[in-house]
Amino acid sequence: MANVAVVGAQWGDEGKGKIVDWLSERAEVVVRFQGGHNAGHTLVIGNQTYKLALLPSGVVRKGKLSVIGNGVVVDPWHLLDEIKRVEAQGVTVTPATLKIANHAVLILPLHRDLDGWREDVPGTIRIGTTRRGIGPAYEDKVGRRAIRVGDLGEPDTLVAKVNTLLAHHNALRQGLGRAPVDAGQLTAELLALAPKILPFAEDVWERLDGLRAAGKRILFEGAQATMLDIDHGTYPYVTSSNTVAAQAMIGSGLGNGSVGYVLGIAKAYTTRVGDGPFPTELTDEIGKGLGTRGNEFGTNTGRPRRCGWFDAVMVRQAVKLNGIDGIALTKLDVLDGVEEIKVCVGYELDGKRIERFPFTMCAQARLKPIYESFEGWSDSTRGARSFGALPATCIKYVRRVEELIGCPVSLVSTSPEREDTILMTDPFRD
Repeated sequence: MANVAVVGAQWGDEGKGKIVDWLSERAEVVVRFQGGHNAGHTLVIGNQTYKLALLPSGVVRKGKLSVIGNGVVVDPWHLLDEIKRVEAQGVTVTPATLKIANHAVLILPLHRDLDGWREDVPGTIRIGTTRRGIGPAYEDKVGRRAIRVGDLGEPDTLVAKVNTLLAHHNALRQGLGRAPVDAGQLTAELLALAPKILPFAEDVWERLDGLRAAGKRILFEGAQATMLDIDHGTYPYVTSSNTVAAQAMIGSGLGNGSVGYVLGIAKAYTTRVGDGPFPTELTDEIGKGLGTRGNEFGTNTGRPRRCGWFDAVMVRQAVKLNGIDGIALTKLDVLDGVEEIKVCVGYELDGKRIERFPFTMCAQARLKPIYESFEGWSDSTRGARSFGALPATCIKYVRRVEELIGCPVSLVSTSPEREDTILMTDPFRD
């Protein structure tokens, strides 16, 4: 039995929410293993649309255990608000259905402050963050001064930990000309949160180890995507955590070998939010059309996404970095009616062809995509539920994508509806 990790193979927003929801019907446990509430997932179930950011996608399914792992940074105020929102839609969230790792780091208001202020400093590299405090929270984690979920249950040591944290942050705030944070007030706010958050908290690694030993199917849900990975992405235009499949084990506390199948999610085209390189970006009417038909606006922020052709070089790199076993190709229906479809099959860098995404900012900015063109299709693919129901030219496109990325397409998504999914290879194989 294979536990499955779902990771983005591009720059995020590939439709992981729908795929995770589709797979969660067969899983018994859904685990978030990195990121924070900067990654929105939209789930469409019947006539109900759920917009999640921090909660694992499994919360909307009865009988599933949802776990927020130690690799996630948790804004406790946002978490409580998100729970209220889904409960208003008829979803029950209790300590029996949601578990949070004791050693997950908390995002505090001071992290949100710093995230926004630094984005606005003149003359610096603007990353285009969501300004939700994710990066500064991860910085404090690495700096060994973070407040973690379990700390809320130890009032005696919490005071010293808050003082340690503020020794760093108040110096930064002073340098930016901002008012300091009052230690007593922050401590009181955290202690007020404790009875609301601690019932969900436990050493989740131990529970997950027991569930794995019992043969329960575990689905690991990633946020963001490979090319936003802090090590392997388009640095510095990346997120602040490791987004690749190996993080599923580190960010949940399970040992090596806990993931049996890695499913990469990729759109049939490419999108990106915020700043950073994007070799296949289309700023013409074709790009605008993809954005309109694909409803390319951020789930959390509402920001319009940049759109472009499918980049097979980038996805092939993601396949290798993650050890991806199969790709879920999403939003195929958005290409309906496009007369000529292009796929990036290589880059030109200073007159030479290369087959990888370079790691330096200057080299990334000089990339020129090398395209292979395909005949489009006029028939609609929206709602197709079998591979044979797709137009012949669409099937040809999918098969060529498989060749170019060096990985089979395991699933094809033809609309936001969860039932409009074509299964070609079962990730939860026995």
